[in-house]
Amino acid sequence: MQYDPVKRKIGRLVNRAPWLRKLFYILLDILLLRTWHVKRAVKQFAVEAGEDVSVLDAGSGFGQYTYRMHRINRRWKIKGVDVKKEQIEDCSLYFERIRASNVIFEYADLVKFNEPGSYDMILSVDVMEHIEDDISVFKNFYSSLKKGGRVIISTPSDRGGSDVHHDHDESFIDEHVRDGYGMEEIGNKLKNAGFNRVVARYTYGRPGKISWRLSMKVPVLLLNKSWLFAILLPLWYIVVMPFALILNYFDTRVDHSEGTGLLVVAIKED
Repeated sequence: MQYDPVKRKIGRLVNRAPWLRKLFYILLDILLLRTWHVKRAVKQFAVEAGEDVSVLDAGSGFGQYTYRMHRINRRWKIKGVDVKKEQIEDCSLYFERIRASNVIFEYADLVKFNEPGSYDMILSVDVMEHIEDDISVFKNFYSSLKKGGRVIISTPSDRGGSDVHHDHDESFIDEHVRDGYGMEEIGNKLKNAGFNRVVARYTYGRPGKISWRLSMKVPVLLLNKSWLFAILLPLWYIVVMPFALILNYFDTRVDHSEGTGLLVVAIKED
């Protein structure tokens, strides 16, 4: 399935008014299980970090994580970069409208993006599975971090990530260049890039996989067929969301022996 056409249609809809985009961010916070995991990791960083903090949202997309970090601490200096110019333009316009003076957006290719010693934290959510030359990106992340900085990465795993469970399965998202990372694989790549300490854990364990099917896979498949299904979505979510939220809660509170997602934190100690 091609996800970008769906994203473009959603972008055009939420850009009609600032309140629609804010509502969209709130819904993503609730619906996307990866957001639950990422928010916990960012909040842990916020507890340890001070006020004078520079953050890079590497692959900022719709800007929902930039918005969340802006809400956590409005003194942080946050830059969002993305390879899709229309999303950079949309995000820039919205954040100007809400007068978020601590946030900027720029077009950038992460394979080439390198700002040595500039950031205390880099966040990369659902990005690395789209980039073939991940080695260059990891090296750029390492170079762009200050000493003691960290990168937080959320990406599919090789244990069913992208809804690939067998060799003959195709990725749920056509734009993915890899179906998922092995935990050892991504750890070794980050260490080879220079990171001293890497901690990885599985997300989307058994409860998360069920929640994802209910709250994301089925609605996206229906919308990809016809936007007429959007009329039925509110009723669908009224029925399934109580179950999905309970499943999301348990997914974030359990250490999974395996899962279809990975949350990785790598620290630059030298």
